[in-house]
Amino acid sequence: MAKKQRVLIAGGTGMVGGATAQYMSKIGWDVVALSRRKPNFESGATFASVDLTDPKQCEERIAELGAFTHVVYSALHEMPQIVKGWAEDDQIRTNLAMVVNLVQAVEKSSPELEHITLMQGAKAYGVHLGNSRMMPAKESHGRFMPPNFYYNQEDWLRERQKNARWAWTVIRPPAVCSAGVGTPLNMTMSIGVFCAISRELGIPLRFPGGEPAIYEVCDAEIVAKSVAWAATAETARNQIFNVANGDHFQWPYIWPMFAEIFNMPHALPHSIQLGQVMLDKAPVWERIVQKHGLKPHGYKELVPSWDFADFAMRYGRPSNPTLMSTVKIRKAGFHDCVDTEQMFTDQLRALQAAKVLPA
Repeated sequence: MAKKQRVLIAGGTGMVGGATAQYMSKIGWDVVALSRRKPNFESGATFASVDLTDPKQCEERIAELGAFTHVVYSALHEMPQIVKGWAEDDQIRTNLAMVVNLVQAVEKSSPELEHITLMQGAKAYGVHLGNSRMMPAKESHGRFMPPNFYYNQEDWLRERQKNARWAWTVIRPPAVCSAGVGTPLNMTMSIGVFCAISRELGIPLRFPGGEPAIYEVCDAEIVAKSVAWAATAETARNQIFNVANGDHFQWPYIWPMFAEIFNMPHALPHSIQLGQVMLDKAPVWERIVQKHGLKPHGYKELVPSWDFADFAMRYGRPSNPTLMSTVKIRKAGFHDCVDTEQMFTDQLRALQAAKVLPA
């Protein structure tokens, strides 16, 4: 880079924000990450706490942090009932207000602002409303039935940019997976905790979801690399891109791999609603922590909600595929990919090595 670029990452301890803070620091960016939680990972970033729902605090605190050339917006306000909450008015209003407050504050303190990256996801294609017949989902497919806070944020950002010198990019991964702790939509952690509890209860590992469906996910590090690419790529200016690992899978057929990682027997699937059957398992997790000398992460900290796992693994839902085309981003110049089975293996092994999950 010709000059030192300085990036502000909102949601800096989440799956995407945390991975982006780590990656962009590693490749030489000056990174400031915003989060109300302290980071539980090592990074070269500076962390600060700002309430993005408070416009006055946001403006004052961002001014104190100095000027930025780039913004990555990966913050998220989720309702307690995650899947049901995606259409609630409070979530729509709050998520829009957070973007507005942050961008307006950065504009005032950063006259040389060049680029804003906005994170979205598969909900932009209506997957939370039902099973689309338009697969793989493409950026050109247009919108689906609102409400959807992605659309509100994107519309505001597009309008704001019309008279600005900065450009925007929207990045849309499917379900993001990581070895991070404390995020409600992390399938890797949900799988790991479910495996550990099944083993502790002396039962074989059974896939708990619905009928097999073709599915895809995205490694948080792949998302981070795409964000870093979009920050400076001319082909990414004012564009929307899907990004994913690059392969597809069916949940039941990779479940034996998880049993092997946790050294436990595997058995035939048994469809159960994790959002119900896992509610009373906190004492089992506490026993696991004590038995294996794990780090004292609470049960709710590791898996704040099981609703997303039910949603992702198709409990009670048809087996239609959920796929997103990544042709556009590859043609624009971003080509990173990873084997999904290897991703899950590496992430679960990393969580075991870090004494977050039992080996």
